[in-house]
Amino acid sequence: MKTEMKEIQYILLLPLLLLIACSNSGNQEKIEASGTIEAQQSYVSSKISAEVRDILVEEGDLVEKGDTLVVLDCSKYDIQLKQAKAGASQAEAQLKILLNGARIEDLELAEEKLAQAEANWMLAKKDYERIEKLRKSGSATAKQLDDAETRLDVALAQYNSAKAALQKLKNWSRPEEIEAGKASLTQAEAAEELASEVVSDCYITAPISGIVTQKTIEIGELATPGAYLSVISNQEKLELMIYVTEPELGYVKIGQKARVSVDSYPDESFNGEVVFISPEAEFTPKNIQTKEDRVKLVYGVKLIIENPDRALKPGMPADAVIETN
Repeated sequence: MKTEMKEIQYILLLPLLLLIACSNSGNQEKIEASGTIEAQQSYVSSKISAEVRDILVEEGDLVEKGDTLVVLDCSKYDIQLKQAKAGASQAEAQLKILLNGARIEDLELAEEKLAQAEANWMLAKKDYERIEKLRKSGSATAKQLDDAETRLDVALAQYNSAKAALQKLKNWSRPEEIEAGKASLTQAEAAEELASEVVSDCYITAPISGIVTQKTIEIGELATPGAYLSVISNQEKLELMIYVTEPELGYVKIGQKARVSVDSYPDESFNGEVVFISPEAEFTPKNIQTKEDRVKLVYGVKLIIENPDRALKPGMPADAVIETN
């Protein structure tokens, strides 16, 4: 009789066991895990070396992206910018001269010099021809003829020089000279742009919106490249790193939504989203409570939590539920 009863109980429990087995083999509807909320931090540093002239924020101040945090002494960089602007203006003026050609008054003066040189050459030529005839008749000496020839050669040289000068003014600049002028202007403009950028670097601005959580420099101190001056924490979007096991990992996808809750607000949940899944397994971090859990291999999953009212704070323990369906 007892055997029959056991068989009847097994038959009645069999559908329930099959149902449980089937539900375990299906998709996991949610994954629950815990972690500690962290803030996205930006370390603000200087790009140049200069003395701090003014500090416009204090620790705890709320700043928006682009707000000026620190002002550096720009006096020497302002001088360099003026020099660069002057160099660019000079290069631009020189290029305009090359492109526009000679002035009208310069051309007129060159034409007058050519006309005078031509007249002198023609006069020297006639004088030489006259003395040459006299020499043949014996009325002029050899020295007189030599002197006339010399004057003719000088006059011809002056005429050719004046002619070449006028032609140069008409042609004014060769193509390669214009290209060189353009290159000089480009170089000068680049120097001005660089100097202007250095001056703008004297005004150090916030790269993100958030709260100034640390200030590491005072007025009068020297800011150096690479050394951070302040730290800004983004309080509107916080991070939560949780850890899932290998069986759970297959259900986690980038972009999945999550609900995050903290002890400080037991009746409220906050929206989160999966933004990163670690490609490698690691041992559970040491801040997990039990030693048994710390020796398990898990995968890190990062959530971004929307925190528009800044109710959540970095360092809060939090529980996350990822909706996998």
